Amino acid sequence: MRFKPLWMALAIAITASAAFAQDARRPSHCLAIADATPGMAFIQKASWTEPVGQYSVRINYVAHATFLLQTPGGLNVATDFTGFLGNTTLLPDVVTMNHAHDTHWTANPDPAIPHILPGWGPFGEGIDHHVDLGEILVRNVSTDIRSQFGGQEDNGNSIFIFEVEGLCIGHLGHLHHEPNDQQYAAIGRLDVVMVPVDGGYTLPREVMVRIVDRLRSSIVIPMHWFSGFALEAFLEQVQDSFAIDRRDSSFLEVSLRDLPSRPTVVVLRPEWLRDAQN
Repeated sequence: MRFKPLWMALAIAITASAAFAQDARRPSHCLAIADATPGMAFIQKASWTEPVGQYSVRINYVAHATFLLQTPGGLNVATDFTGFLGNTTLLPDVVTMNHAHDTHWTANPDPAIPHILPGWGPFGEGIDHHVDLGEILVRNVSTDIRSQFGGQEDNGNSIFIFEVEGLCIGHLGHLHHEPNDQQYAAIGRLDVVMVPVDGGYTLPREVMVRIVDRLRSSIVIPMHWFSGFALEAFLEQVQDSFAIDRRDSSFLEVSLRDLPSRPTVVVLRPEWLRDAQN
């Protein structure tokens, strides 16, 4: 009887194990435990049209619930895309959408956009996205929304998660209920999260405060706030648990190594994109 060399047996075992793991769960570093990273030093560039710093991601608050995420390699991702980002010729590589209201989606996205990701599927069934572009991974967790006529649409909203440069960035969309334990587990770690803080159109303010307390993200970016009153009311409720960092700009650039040691709410001012020559 001939025996396989030890190295060959090990290689077969490792290959089989890897194949099983791949089938069991698609890879996501955000579902692992994060290391604590001290310090806080956001880098501000002169314009959203400038290159993104190495190992960093730029987050631009465009309007309402729309953000533009930019990577060092030049990828552009627009959240809750309405079809308009401003006076710009930019065509995003990826757009995500939620259909609670027309301020979160468009029925006619430019077909030239390579990846158009609706946050809903057939009524009540949800949808599953896992788009790996190498530099960025985009995935989602389905949640419920209110339907058009006041009822409930199961799995009609998506929390989108963007994994880039070691960061896990989440966008809660038009969330209408606190995630259950299974959904929290599927979300995993979020270093940065964009949360609706209107206090009524999405969730009561105290429920949203409970969600951000549980997520305990290093950076919380308020969105969907309509008025200064709603924003200030949210800030007042979280100020004991989170540091408050008000910005005069519409964007920040952050890396994993620069995350704050204390969870921080970073207030950005929405601004439509404008090409440098305009």
